[in-house]
Amino acid sequence: MLSHVMVGTNDIERAKRFYDAVLGLLGAGEPARNQNASGQTRLFYRHDGSTFAVTEPLDGQEAVPANGGTIGFKCNSPEQVQEFHDVAVAHGGTSVEGAPGPRTGPMGTLYLGYVRDPDGNKLCALHRPA
Repeated sequence: MLSHVMVGTNDIERAKRFYDAVLGLLGAGEPARNQNASGQTRLFYRHDGSTFAVTEPLDGQEAVPANGGTIGFKCNSPEQVQEFHDVAVAHGGTSVEGAPGPRTGPMGTLYLGYVRDPDGNKLCALHRPA
């Protein structure tokens, strides 16, 4: 359904260090770096047909996180959820919504871990047991 997700950053190199670590854990390689005609830098991480991008805001304003927004990343196991969380925190992220672990809701029991990236964007590592 989705072609890509893009978030803004106020420090592209800090964002690169963070996302290189957490998305590298999931199998994404080095991002494609692009500078548009007006000078903003964007990073495009590609893996398994998905694209996650980080950009300096094109309007020149400060990047701010979406209020109520969460971006979810599929993990292969509960252990990978924990590792995603731990790597994110070790690279400048902030743990939110309690420790990673199982949560039961309308979609059944999922293993989830939540962090905010250095710019405040909320990320979710998710494993859905088969």
